[in-house]
Amino acid sequence: MARIEEHPILRFERRRKVKFYFNGEELYGFEGEPIASALYDNGKVVFSHSPRLGRPRGFFCAIGKCASCMMTVDGVPNVRTCITPLREGMVVESQQGYAEIPRVDYTSGPRTMPYEMEVDVAVVGAGPAGLAAGAEAARLGVRTVIFDENYFPGGQLVKQTHRFFGSWEEEAGVRGINIAKQLVEEVREAGAEMYLRATVFGFYEPDILGVMVDNQIVRVRARKVVVATGASERMLSFENNDLPGVYGAGAIQTLVNVHGVSPGKRVLMVGSGNVGLIVTYQLLQAGVDVVAIVEAMPRIGGYLVHASKVRRAGVPIYTRQTVIKAIGKDRVEGAVIAKLDDRWKPIPGTERDVECDVICLAVGLRPTVELLYQAGCEMKFVGPLGGHVAFHDENMMTSREGWYVAGDCAGVEEATAAILEGRIAGFSAASSLREEKGERVEGGEEKLALWKKKLADLRAGPTGEKIRLGLSMLMEKTPDGRGGGGGGGQ
Repeated sequence: MARIEEHPILRFERRRKVKFYFNGEELYGFEGEPIASALYDNGKVVFSHSPRLGRPRGFFCAIGKCASCMMTVDGVPNVRTCITPLREGMVVESQQGYAEIPRVDYTSGPRTMPYEMEVDVAVVGAGPAGLAAGAEAARLGVRTVIFDENYFPGGQLVKQTHRFFGSWEEEAGVRGINIAKQLVEEVREAGAEMYLRATVFGFYEPDILGVMVDNQIVRVRARKVVVATGASERMLSFENNDLPGVYGAGAIQTLVNVHGVSPGKRVLMVGSGNVGLIVTYQLLQAGVDVVAIVEAMPRIGGYLVHASKVRRAGVPIYTRQTVIKAIGKDRVEGAVIAKLDDRWKPIPGTERDVECDVICLAVGLRPTVELLYQAGCEMKFVGPLGGHVAFHDENMMTSREGWYVAGDCAGVEEATAAILEGRIAGFSAASSLREEKGERVEGGEEKLALWKKKLADLRAGPTGEKIRLGLSMLMEKTPDGRGGGGGGGQ
């Protein structure tokens, strides 16, 4: 692995170099970067081993939503090292199998007790949808608090170096990294509070969110809740798909675009949707070789403009092909790809080896909806939206009164749609509180109508067909007459 020192767009601002220890070895990284990124820069790709079979585990999602990077840090087991900042003198240890619970004497010494916080609107997630929701809610004068488990706001936007499409009003021509900064500034100017490294771990009746903030449990009593928890990477089934060196596309972007660490030397990209094409180009910008893109569908899934850029750069795109095996013992040392028949089965005799040390999976996202299930929202599996999503009305309110949803957890879509959904959800939540007090929000209906029209325009045409289909499926009535289907944890 190596640090990326030169980049055509990004300038990596690194803090002071600090010493830390990994399995007894003295290493160095930069203060504040994730432990996992520092380890990769030092060539350490095996973080732990699976409990049952003892197989090596490494980096995969980089957003704290899988267990691949969990290690023991300063004696505390199961720490998600991909979102835990590095500091001087840390002691990091691999976990072999199940972690041991540390022996702690809770009967002596200072004890941190839970405390309560009362808010008008709680926003769970500080990605594009959550930031937009928080800004719009706070503008209406209600106490709005945003919680996010990462140590920086912006969600996936902080990884996006490409310019966005769409209308000028919706940030077309602006890079995602700059849109994130604009949204954070909106939140600040609107007066919303934001807590980072704050994990919302559960919902408790009647209206309590359990939040871990700086190792302290906080009971958050929220009158309205906007869930903007985003989505996580999908896995693809193939032999040895658990080897270190198999990444989700978002993890590649985190390493390269946020922390300036190269994931490897030769990458095989799986998936030719917009994400696969964009990440391919971003890897090339960072000086990393992409040997090929394989796509199971008979045609390229992303925009022609993105596909043309990577083809001009010399990256071949193979349709009707996929990866069937990762080669290697402790990490990826190569891959086997094969052609597919009309039933999506590998065609015998078409297998060929690919020389690579990274396999990047850009095969879609799955909405993160666990909190919505726990709150008893009506859920439905909708394939075109990415999986299980919560039924919601045009104002983004779920079947649970006062609970709203926005962004990828409402259906996987582009960031521009997430921002618009966030604005609708945050404004609807806050305006409903004002209306409960008998206060009319001037121009509120006009604002909502404008955002909804922009959403409809964004989803118009062939590129929005999948989303339109998914939304119509979500609204279909179930046999008992309810909209959106059952499946909630009620």
